[in-house]
Amino acid sequence: MSYTDEVYERVVAQNPNEPEFHQAVKEVLDSLKVVIEKNEEKYRSLSILERLVEPERIISFRVPWIDDKGVVQVNKGYRVQFNSAIGPYKGGLRFHPSVNQGILKFLGFEQIFKNSLTGLPIGGGKGGSNFDPKGKSDREVMAFCQSFMTELSKYIGADMDVPAGDIGVGGREIGFLYGQYKRNTGLYEGVLTGKGLSYGGSLVRTEATGYGLVYMLNEMVKANNDTISGKTITVTGSGNVAIYAVQKATQLGGKVVAMCDSNGYIYDPNGINLDVVKDIKEVKRGRIKEYADRVEGASYTEGKGIWNIKCDIYLPCATQNELDVDGAKVLAANGCKYIAEGANMPTTLEATNYIMNNGIIFMPGKAANAGGVATSALEMSQNSARLSWTAEEVDAKLHQIMIDIFQKVDSASKRYDMAGNYVVGANIAGFEKVVDAMIAQGIV
Repeated sequence: MSYTDEVYERVVAQNPNEPEFHQAVKEVLDSLKVVIEKNEEKYRSLSILERLVEPERIISFRVPWIDDKGVVQVNKGYRVQFNSAIGPYKGGLRFHPSVNQGILKFLGFEQIFKNSLTGLPIGGGKGGSNFDPKGKSDREVMAFCQSFMTELSKYIGADMDVPAGDIGVGGREIGFLYGQYKRNTGLYEGVLTGKGLSYGGSLVRTEATGYGLVYMLNEMVKANNDTISGKTITVTGSGNVAIYAVQKATQLGGKVVAMCDSNGYIYDPNGINLDVVKDIKEVKRGRIKEYADRVEGASYTEGKGIWNIKCDIYLPCATQNELDVDGAKVLAANGCKYIAEGANMPTTLEATNYIMNNGIIFMPGKAANAGGVATSALEMSQNSARLSWTAEEVDAKLHQIMIDIFQKVDSASKRYDMAGNYVVGANIAGFEKVVDAMIAQGIV
């Protein structure tokens, strides 16, 4: 049995009932086989893979808070500090009923390689709670965030662990969390990213993941002597990532015809009117189906199946494992040419393999959606220097980072005779920097 297979079996045995974590580890280890085989004796002697797949630290805690009826509620809170070999832990906080330790371990593990690819000095981590901010009043969200941060503040800091937002954690939540961190510690520092512009936030941070995704997509299509202009595009989701991916793709001449939320999807053959989507989602916090009532010619379909809409480019920007193999088969049959992941692992392993075996050019999330965390690291830099950069400066840095990531991924795939396999390329390029740092720092 190979070293990678041994370590994978160990992960499954020692982390039962965590399928998302198993999936993430298997995808990475399978990609790394070509690298590991060339250095197996050295890596085995140092237990590199065993150390890589085991978080440095997991903090689990209860979060008591009082709702608007005066009833005490209790949620679970977590922070997975996975790997700090190249910098302080960096990764978002997710507030969603589906959150559990296994999902956060998968996200934190992915974050190690994503953060490495940015070229910036940030390690991998992730955190969150099974609290659901949907339907809660501002006061209830504040009460929860203050309780959550009262405990979390013991374990984070500008040079230790710098959380950000993720699903369910937007500007409102970051504000409440930061206020409580400052209250608890007395420190005004860059410990949370995604902050408001009035208290240390960075311009372009809101748009960064969506913009970065399309900058990466642009590099993919250029490498294949193609262009985004004139292409029909489906973007799943309707949060920050999806909205700003639609905006940037439209600016580059693409026509986005479909978006979705957890209830269903809209189709607009004339191209999505993003102003309407922003009003529904960012202002009214409504459901995507309202779009069909407001835009002539648009239609709404309840449930899953957005992949049935014919497109040249498919950008999954919602949540993990949203695209399964059946959806992948439909996309391939309908002539989809490119898929780039805007969310974290939105494509199942089976679907990813089918996509890559059937001529669709595929870019994994650890490379394609790295723009968000890259801009978070730029926010950290601005906070440390007590400076604010212009939107043009931040956007230019983000654009160059995404170009550099594509070049690293493309180069790694070619070095190991797998040109065009960007899954392998992203994992190898991210791994090489982390493993060099781990070896240099000894057995820690």
